[in-house]
Amino acid sequence: MPLIAELMYDSNGLENSIQEPREEKFQLKLCSGSCQATQILQSLNVYRKSGIFTDVVLLIDGQEFPCHKATLSANSSYFRAMFSGNLRETNLKTVKIQNISSPTMSLLLDHMYGESIIIHQDNVEQILEASDLLQICRLRAACVDFLESQLQPCNCVGIMKFADSYSIPSLFEKSNKIILEGFEEVSCHEEFLDLSKDELVKCLSSQNLVVRKEEVVFEAVMRWVKKNISIRKKCLKEILEHVRLPLLDPVYFLEKVEKDKVIQECPECFSLLYEARMFYIVGNEGNSFRVRPRRFTEMSEVIIVVGGCDKKGLLKLPFTDSYHPKRKQWKSLASMPGYTNSEFAVCISKNNMYVSGGHMTSSDAWVFNTKLNVWAKIAPLNKGRWRHKMATLKGEVYAVGGFDGLQRLSSMERYSSFTNTWTPVTPMLEAVSSAAVVSCMNKLYVIGGALDAYMNTDKVQCFDPEESKWTYKTPTPFSQRCINAVELDNKIYVVGGLLSTIYSYCPLKDSWSEVASLPGPLESCGVTACDGKIFIMGGSNENGEGTDKALTFDPNTGEVEVEAPLQRCTSYHGCVTILERPGT
Repeated sequence: MPLIAELMYDSNGLENSIQEPREEKFQLKLCSGSCQATQILQSLNVYRKSGIFTDVVLLIDGQEFPCHKATLSANSSYFRAMFSGNLRETNLKTVKIQNISSPTMSLLLDHMYGESIIIHQDNVEQILEASDLLQICRLRAACVDFLESQLQPCNCVGIMKFADSYSIPSLFEKSNKIILEGFEEVSCHEEFLDLSKDELVKCLSSQNLVVRKEEVVFEAVMRWVKKNISIRKKCLKEILEHVRLPLLDPVYFLEKVEKDKVIQECPECFSLLYEARMFYIVGNEGNSFRVRPRRFTEMSEVIIVVGGCDKKGLLKLPFTDSYHPKRKQWKSLASMPGYTNSEFAVCISKNNMYVSGGHMTSSDAWVFNTKLNVWAKIAPLNKGRWRHKMATLKGEVYAVGGFDGLQRLSSMERYSSFTNTWTPVTPMLEAVSSAAVVSCMNKLYVIGGALDAYMNTDKVQCFDPEESKWTYKTPTPFSQRCINAVELDNKIYVVGGLLSTIYSYCPLKDSWSEVASLPGPLESCGVTACDGKIFIMGGSNENGEGTDKALTFDPNTGEVEVEAPLQRCTSYHGCVTILERPGT
């Protein structure tokens, strides 16, 4: 038998290689590939345009498109279901297609029969709508890719709405991301004014909204309202609730907000204006989300840790440090001048930090100007005390309870920065030391504490400054001393007392609940609210040793997470949150 070479063809039908001659029959392996498929599709396209071998006619806007069922079904799930099922159209020679224009259908057929089509900004929406209806997946995906490549601040709102209408998550997320990250520019374009109320609220309430100043947000909202003022002013309060008015520059607030005629004609908004005014006058006492700087603004919340005891509880620490949660950075501030007391009280008022009393029976009081980084001595307490607490209520500082070396104190005194004087106020119902003291919803709460060297109380004492009267509230689920409390969004959170649980108290319901577990028991720790979370800083464990650990509790998620550690092991220290503006 003669030696015959074997010819091999690739997918395009071209000779690929010549194998070594071998003694066998002549063989030819012909593989069909993309070229052959293209040729067949091109032939079918010629047949379509000539009306040859077609077995169905698509009727669109009165125009007939002869087609092949097999080709339509191979490209479109819509047609495959139509021609292979028991639908009425299965055996029809002419099928009427709704909601697609004839020019768009012509482009779709060109694509299905292998012709190149050009997608551009004038036809992309029509092609995507039609390919979505007919379930032509590759063409729909190509339209999505095109729209994503065209996203800009001037068109992202329209594309986001379009993506939402056709359930295109990737396109929706990318366009929404541009709105949030480029809000200042996006809000100046006409499309922004076409956002629905719900879309605008969702945007304003997002943690990812990027603005330098809150004034940008206010101006965007007012442009949106005034686009259709007769209708939109009805929901002005609902929108304005998501503008952080207290963080506006006070002069800007007076000139641009309070004098705005639309706002003046909306009595529902007056409570928001009042909240902002009170913030300017008395500072942050409520920890409402409207007084928290947005993540990307020039302002930020900063935690200050002051004084305390070292790891063994022997040395008194004069250090003052600030912690920036967003940057995870610590910075040293001016130390307390000659202040070596422990178990003093600390609070924040009008963005300045106040410190009073301390071991033993000190009556000294100081104020730390956070803007100037300077300490100044103020009028002394009327009664020297330690193991007491301070809180701010309606712009005035209250020093509550404590110990004078002989007995627990029920006395309370109030400091006025205008007169630099401390004034005695109605005493508590029960004398306590090392209790948790916090203001919430314009009232003062004293929680738990020590009755004597051995006994603790579960009582909750509430002071109403309007009536200058104390009342008892629902007792705590625990009886502990060396505890601390903080208010956040009209709820009180209590930590410490060697408890491994965070408790919350709701003044509106007068009820207690457990909200989270801690990695271990702590007492005499620093507790403050910052960025919508509870920060638990330092403290001492069941062995009486101080720690440098810091934790955060997020009431929205219920999660406790580890934060960057303190500069040193610290307990019995002060811990507050201030608002840091640019340049401070």
